[in-house]
Amino acid sequence: VQLVESGGGLVQPGGSLRLSCAASGFTFSRYAMSWYRQAPGKERELVAAITSAGDSTNYADSVKGRFTISRDNAKNTGYLQMNSLKPEDTAVYYCHARYYWGQGTQVTVSS
Repeated sequence: VQLVESGGGLVQPGGSLRLSCAASGFTFSRYAMSWYRQAPGKERELVAAITSAGDSTNYADSVKGRFTISRDNAKNTGYLQMNSLKPEDTAVYYCHARYYWGQGTQVTVSS
C-alpha cells in the first residue's frame, strides 16, 4: 500500500504549485482523501478534504479561495492546486486516505 506525493518545490510568493498523490494497493475510489501540512515547530493541520466520489470538498479557512482539492479515481490520484501562495504556506504537505499517509512533499514559498 502506498500514497506517493509529488509536485512540491520552491516557489515565489504569489506563485502556484500542483501537488499529486498517487495511490496504490487499495481501492482509492472508496475513500475520502485529505491533504495536511506541517510547518517546522507546528502541529500537522488539515488543509483540504474531498469525498470518495469527489462531490464535496472542504478547506481550512487559511486556504479557502486559493487552494483546490480534486481527484481522478480512474487514475487513483488526488491533487491539490495551490495558487496565490504565501510564505506562511511553507510546510511539508501530506496526503491521507483511509488510514494511510504519504511520505510528504516539501513546499517552500520564498523570494
